[in-house]
Amino acid sequence: MKRKIGKRKRQLKRKYLMKKQLLTGGILGAAALTVFGAARLVGKIKESANTVSMVAATSGDSGLNMEQTDSLAEVKAAMAKPASFSPACVESTKPSLYIDSTAIEVNGQTLANLSDYQSADTHSFDAGISYTDVDGIVTFRGNNFRDTASYGNTQIKEGKITDLWTASTGSITVGDATWSGSGWTGQPLMEKWSKEAKQSMNMYDWAKEKDDLVEVIYACMDGYVYFLDLETGEPTREALFLGYTFKGSGALDPRGYPILYVGAGYDSNEGTARVFVVNLLDCSVMYTFGNNDSFSLRGNLSYFDSSALVDANTDTLIYPGENGILYLIKLNTSYDPAAGTLSIAPDPVVKWHYYGTRTSVASYWLGMEDSAAIYDGYIFMSDNGGNLMCLDLNTLQLVWVQDILDDSNSSPVLSVEDGHLYLYISTSFRLGWRSNSTAEVPVWKIDAETGEIIWQKSYECSSEDGVSGGVQSTIAVGKEELSDYIYVTVARTGGQAEGVLACIDKNTGEAVWEHAAAYAWSSPVCVYNPDGSGKVLYCNSTGHIYLLDGKTGEVLDCHQISEGVIEASPAVYQSYMVVGTRDCKIWGMELQ
Repeated sequence: MKRKIGKRKRQLKRKYLMKKQLLTGGILGAAALTVFGAARLVGKIKESANTVSMVAATSGDSGLNMEQTDSLAEVKAAMAKPASFSPACVESTKPSLYIDSTAIEVNGQTLANLSDYQSADTHSFDAGISYTDVDGIVTFRGNNFRDTASYGNTQIKEGKITDLWTASTGSITVGDATWSGSGWTGQPLMEKWSKEAKQSMNMYDWAKEKDDLVEVIYACMDGYVYFLDLETGEPTREALFLGYTFKGSGALDPRGYPILYVGAGYDSNEGTARVFVVNLLDCSVMYTFGNNDSFSLRGNLSYFDSSALVDANTDTLIYPGENGILYLIKLNTSYDPAAGTLSIAPDPVVKWHYYGTRTSVASYWLGMEDSAAIYDGYIFMSDNGGNLMCLDLNTLQLVWVQDILDDSNSSPVLSVEDGHLYLYISTSFRLGWRSNSTAEVPVWKIDAETGEIIWQKSYECSSEDGVSGGVQSTIAVGKEELSDYIYVTVARTGGQAEGVLACIDKNTGEAVWEHAAAYAWSSPVCVYNPDGSGKVLYCNSTGHIYLLDGKTGEVLDCHQISEGVIEASPAVYQSYMVVGTRDCKIWGMELQ
């Protein structure tokens, strides 16, 4: 069954391409006019010509004075914002087409009138590049745009992946289910803690004294959170046993506070799944929530595969759940690094839930397994019921909803292009929902203001019962010399065991190249040398890691670390890469 884009969407695509051409001309002209005044700054920026001209073109909109600023970070932050952003639905994205009802609860009380809700604090997120100043990877795909799983630059010369170390994990059995190693999405977190923070942590003495220590924090499916030295794999402190299967990636506080937010992906012998807020000074649990929530419309199902975001300005934890609830929790954090004390006092606890027009017990379920993206005061979430939703965080009113056909585990990724905010996403194929054999799985580019589809590129995929084909991964948006492309792994494209990594042109939606191999659920990662040259790496279901040239698709290295499946998504810190496998290993590698 082929989904046609339709007249309105063809018009949008033509409009987008026309805008691209016009803006390119304007950018070149603006760059010529400002080159003298910006010469000192441009000399400091080792970026592509397109990036430099974008700075010149957008500086008027952002309020950035090209002749006065010396901050590369400030320049990049200004470039990363849309020129304006006023989201609103169009006829085809009216929320009422896809969502029957919503409700809001504040501190246990359900509001009689939804219009009565107004956040006491104004939520407003900047571009993803400004999410954190922490050295490391603090959430799934790095930030609120979900657009990076790498920190810093690589130094790739040979195009090789070299093993450095391994660490062992384990398994946990709950009823008839056994969960082992690292699963989907399973991305490790990494942070280079301040010396002051480390002195109050329950780290081993050698770890406290190692000035350049980057700690890998990895929540795994055996119920443990592991703490490892990025360079050596040596434990930096005793592993923390929480007793629940962690399939998702967890998150660290973007302010550098020693807090871990991690949600269980399955019930355990300890009880029903929940979210843990962990004090990383002593690894004590400060707070839990989400289990057996009476506000849920899914009964006692309370899985949390999403990776949280924190609004640093309002001290608010933002956490979607597979129980169909979005949690907004004012933490009231008190952290004194000199004294080594940390506490939270959650209040208020705000919850939002919804019910879809096609929701049922058998299909198109409620709940979010993706990791939400946020810009300004708007959150973008995909759900198990084929809905991509834009929700106003300050009023908890839906702005627009787009039909994405099927159970989506792919996190939305935001991208600013020519001053406009777009969103990339795909979906899976849940056997029996749309077909009992094969179905088309589109990759979409969507206007983040209206929810309208700009283009879609479809792949015919198969599925097994309980093991879906399509896109389980999150799209990687290229930057630097790869800024014209996106990268996506599509599972079960040529049979149950096959898949592709596709490089797709951002402007046209056409495939530039495709790499066929065993299928992958793991998300691809783009990495860059200081000169802007880009490589893409991904892991697949036969335990292989591929390193490819991002522009040409040439395979530079194929490195096998497991005879089994790699479901987890890697994270990269400079030239160091870490990923876990289902066969109970965490691997540390170097990209050379």
